[in-house]
Amino acid sequence: MAMLRRRKAPPAPPPPPPSEDHSSASPITSSPKAEVNETQKAKASEKVRKERKGRWSCLDSCCWFVGVICSAWWLLLFSYNAMPASFPQYVTEAITGPLPDPPGVKLQKEGLKAKHPVVFVPGIVTGGLELWEGHQCADGLFRKRLWGGTFGEVYKRPLCWVEHMSLDNETGLDPPGIRVRPVTGLVAADYFAPGYFVWAVLIANLARIGYEEKTMYMAAYDWRMSFQNTEVRDKTLSRIKSNIELMVSTNGGRKVVVIPHSMGVLYFLHFMKWVEAPAPMGGGGGPNWCADHIKAVMNIGGPFLGVPKAVAGLFSAEAKDVAVARAIAPGVLDSDFLGLQTLRHVMRMTRTWDSTMSMIPKGGDTIWGGFDWSPEGGYECSPKKHKNNDSHASKDEGASKHKNNDSHASKDVNGASKDVDGETVKSQSQSVNYGRIVSFGKHVAETPSAKIQQIDFRGAVKGNNVAHSNASCREIWTEYHDLGWAGIKAVADYKAYTASSLLDLLHFVAPKMMQRGSQHFSYGIADNLDDPKYMHYKYWSNPLEIKLPNAPDMEIYSLYGVGILTERAYVYKLSPSAECYIPFQIDTSANGGHQQNCLQGGVYLADGDETVPVLSAGYMCAKGWRGKTRFNPSGIKTYVREYNHAPPANLLEGRGTQSGAHVDIMGNFALIEDVIRVAAGATGEDLGGDQVYSDIFKWSEKINLRL
Repeated sequence: MAMLRRRKAPPAPPPPPPSEDHSSASPITSSPKAEVNETQKAKASEKVRKERKGRWSCLDSCCWFVGVICSAWWLLLFSYNAMPASFPQYVTEAITGPLPDPPGVKLQKEGLKAKHPVVFVPGIVTGGLELWEGHQCADGLFRKRLWGGTFGEVYKRPLCWVEHMSLDNETGLDPPGIRVRPVTGLVAADYFAPGYFVWAVLIANLARIGYEEKTMYMAAYDWRMSFQNTEVRDKTLSRIKSNIELMVSTNGGRKVVVIPHSMGVLYFLHFMKWVEAPAPMGGGGGPNWCADHIKAVMNIGGPFLGVPKAVAGLFSAEAKDVAVARAIAPGVLDSDFLGLQTLRHVMRMTRTWDSTMSMIPKGGDTIWGGFDWSPEGGYECSPKKHKNNDSHASKDEGASKHKNNDSHASKDVNGASKDVDGETVKSQSQSVNYGRIVSFGKHVAETPSAKIQQIDFRGAVKGNNVAHSNASCREIWTEYHDLGWAGIKAVADYKAYTASSLLDLLHFVAPKMMQRGSQHFSYGIADNLDDPKYMHYKYWSNPLEIKLPNAPDMEIYSLYGVGILTERAYVYKLSPSAECYIPFQIDTSANGGHQQNCLQGGVYLADGDETVPVLSAGYMCAKGWRGKTRFNPSGIKTYVREYNHAPPANLLEGRGTQSGAHVDIMGNFALIEDVIRVAAGATGEDLGGDQVYSDIFKWSEKINLRL
């Protein structure tokens, strides 16, 4: 019976979880404790959740930033595609008033039509380069642009990019296993990068009056190489000759209008001598080839006599902008961070580009000035200066306008014009010595030459190699590593360099580079142009050592911007830590203040287009080739057409339609109109002759060159 009673008894409650010891507690007594524990757990969980919610991690910031950028990008992209095509123009006109017609539209309304074929000759760095053969690090880049376009490979594999963009340090040609070639066609230089035009605006305006690809030709070449080597490796000069002959023959015998830009001006100057010279050194076209095939050469921003900026680039791999960047972020461009010694890689690469040596100043002290004088002496670094020459832009005949400039120059030199030769100008003329292109220290740049004690560097013994103590220096070799401390000190002790001594300086600090360069370029002034030695190709890009073609009906224009302060001379200092680094750099602490505003950040500035000084761009057409001279025996007519710089009024104008800057001038409406009119058959007289805002005629008269 006892067994039956046990079976009928109610079942016991289930045992508690093993982790908690509740075996001795009854269900009634354990319930309140469980509820308390659960409440505490819930409160703790809520507290942790709130703490996590309030905490902001770096990952959260990154995700938020990427999300905002992507959202904004897609919103802008949607808005851009949704808005009417005329909306940007409508906004611009609402702010600035009605926009003028582009030159092509304006001249089309006047009835102008395509007549003479046109040939574009791009300058340094503006033409695209693509890979045809490379090392393993460049796999997947066949026929992809290494230069121009998006420059994506610079960021993805920078050291590989530097290796493939460099030329052989001995020959100036391709390194073993690497072939980089120029892009061909109009796309070679229409845009330098997406949205950054070079030739595109001019091409589009020419198309408005009927030009198309069969009447336009982009004479693309490998701008890194010496001019003669482009023929040796790629037969580029021969192809230009053949294309011009084809364009003339297929367009009813109409001669071409050639439009070189920047260094392309020097390249085409070389071509005109090459095409007439007998083979094998030349093209064998004979002395009348240019007269038979070329109507006009319209040089844009031409560095005929070189640019001081080239000296700074070769000497210290910098210019004004780089020097300012280095001052803002000291050590970044020289640092070893991630093995990217930026300026040393740039120097190693650019010193293999022989073309850069074509822009070393030519003519020595005769052209650029000496220790105590320069043609631009007395220049005021003020945009108001150009108002003095507004009369030169009138539509008078070119010859009479030249005469007006001469009388104005005489007036300025004699000091009768008090508004020009006042106290400010006099102060400037005493302190700015543009002839000292490189000075070590601001005090050296300003001191009278009689008080400067120079120690000749030419016989200095190089030694105490600065690169021995650092392995990375040996990996990124520049010729400064062989110069040694003694050589570096000797360069600084010479104190100041004019255009003539600069050549000796470059031979001293970069003998291998200059040895290559001396085989392809020359920088002097010819005593006797009939001397047979000037038949060698190394003289053909120097206008002071060659004769223009025998083509009396041809015209030569110099078109360039003015009104922008342009690099003319430099104040240097020794680098604070010269071991392994480039030992010289522009002294950005050197400023002139109110009394000498032409000195800014270690750079003496003069009038120009931001890259080429007026003196280099304008002298040959203003005086050196004007009329019949020994450099222009057939009397080819020359014209100087200057375009006074006016920056864009607002951001909606982009790079502006009145810019005089070295590249942006390619979108200058006035310049484009001049080019189109000549291509459609006009002459320099039809354009109104010279158009001058600067003191180029006054400065030209100060140069004592036998003509």
